[in-house]
Amino acid sequence: MANENGTWIMRGLSWNDPYRIRTWEELVNWVDEVGFLPLFAGEIDGFSAEEHVSPDFWWTGVTEEDPWEWREIIAKSGRCAYGKFFDKKAGFISLKWLPYFANYRRDGYDFDARWEDGLAGYREKRIMDCLTGRDADGEMVFRMDETLSTELKKKAGFGKGGEKNYSGVVTGLQMQTYLVTSEFRRRRNKKGEEYGMGVAILLPPEAIWGYETVTAAYTEAPAVSWDRIMDRLLEQFPNADEDAAIRLIGKRPGK
Repeated sequence: MANENGTWIMRGLSWNDPYRIRTWEELVNWVDEVGFLPLFAGEIDGFSAEEHVSPDFWWTGVTEEDPWEWREIIAKSGRCAYGKFFDKKAGFISLKWLPYFANYRRDGYDFDARWEDGLAGYREKRIMDCLTGRDADGEMVFRMDETLSTELKKKAGFGKGGEKNYSGVVTGLQMQTYLVTSEFRRRRNKKGEEYGMGVAILLPPEAIWGYETVTAAYTEAPAVSWDRIMDRLLEQFPNADEDAAIRLIGKRPGK
């Protein structure tokens, strides 16, 4: 998506292009093939969902054709992770590659360990405390709390008279893979009728896919996971500028 003279221009393929992605299932299959993918186009040519779908159906509300609607279906399907993973912008990570992102982005820390080591802020903890807890044996529990992000904001003490920058804090937690978007739901009025745009429901990925799945790469150094991710990106898009790739993926641990 590019801004040309004040107008947003969507990139993409023509309707009749045989390589155009035509369904949300095809998009998930391509995410699985590539490993991870931003939603919108950026500095690396071809490295986005936007560039492989029709530019004509965004925000039309036509579920079968609208990639904006597809992201909601994909998030709810659980077939890959969706969230703000790429330079604070939205995208997808396949379940095969999610453990490597979690290991690298978390630097090998579960959130409670990060907090105990003084590496997490108290505003992050307010949010994570709403979504995690301890069982009778003291083990970490990841709650399937299907609270709209707007309600999570209030529950965690953000907003008028409370903490600031809720959006920035939850984006940071997604960048660290402590949160993903599990689905979208519409608000309801007093009559129970849905209205407005879909609002994200944010959950720890462990609540969706399980702790063992998400942390499967904790056995290797975070820098090794970063190397895997970067090598994969440059393998799939060999003409990518390395600095642009680092801006999307992040810096190698230790640098």
